[in-house]
Amino acid sequence: MSKSKNLPTIRSRELGEGLRVAIRDAGLGIREVAHKLGLTHPALSHLLSGKRSLSDEDLLSVLLLCNVGRDERERLLRLSRESQVRGWLQHYDSGIPEQPRTLVAHERKATDILDVQWAVLPKLLHTEGYALALLGREAGASDAVGARLARQAVFTRSPPPRTVFFVHEPVIRALIGGVDVMCDQVHHLLKMSIRRNLELRIIPSSAGHAGQAGSFTLMESSEFGPVVYLEGAVSVVFLEEPDHITAYRRVLSALDKSALNRTESQELITALASELSGRAPPDMSPLDS
Repeated sequence: MSKSKNLPTIRSRELGEGLRVAIRDAGLGIREVAHKLGLTHPALSHLLSGKRSLSDEDLLSVLLLCNVGRDERERLLRLSRESQVRGWLQHYDSGIPEQPRTLVAHERKATDILDVQWAVLPKLLHTEGYALALLGREAGASDAVGARLARQAVFTRSPPPRTVFFVHEPVIRALIGGVDVMCDQVHHLLKMSIRRNLELRIIPSSAGHAGQAGSFTLMESSEFGPVVYLEGAVSVVFLEEPDHITAYRRVLSALDKSALNRTESQELITALASELSGRAPPDMSPLDS
């Protein structure tokens, strides 16, 4: 059996995390739950880590013991029944939430995040003004911006993930929100680009053919196999089949050859920042020591 077949799936990991939260919120311990229900401690521990499943009857017993509400019970039972299915298409009726549960969980545990963007800047690099310009000023926009910016806490955890952002050149030149908003955003990109664990690579306009795969994010972790994330207007897709991952690694390899290197990218962004601000090149003191 291949190694990938032995790894937890996205669904089984989310099931385990949901149960861990339920047990914690109920004020119980894993051993206590196992003892009360006549389960072995290893069986329950492996379930929480996504490495095995329980029967519907045993899982329902855990959920009822923890007083889990109906909607969450049904969600976790559904995840259990689908726990061996690889890949996941998720639909949202009113657009993608700013903190998608599955995506945020993977960002928090990722050791490596490689992101490719052809239309707008990566959400993890947005300023408040840039995000607000994209989201508009309708009711709830402020809360949505706050939720989006909260995801950037991934950079300040210890240790932070290694992050590489490939961004198409026209994206950083587009005046989203006007000159002042974009000036602040470009300066923010410069500050972020000199973090030790972060690379910002600009894809020249002449390399547009490399964008046939579209925008995507590849995340890796010591706790799970690699995952590719794709985002649409009302749905997202998580890919984890080895052949799919290999295909996106090929795209990243091609971009690594066609994109400007780290220093060249910083020089281009510095020139753009100066052009937008009409001042001398900005202070590039790092955000972290």
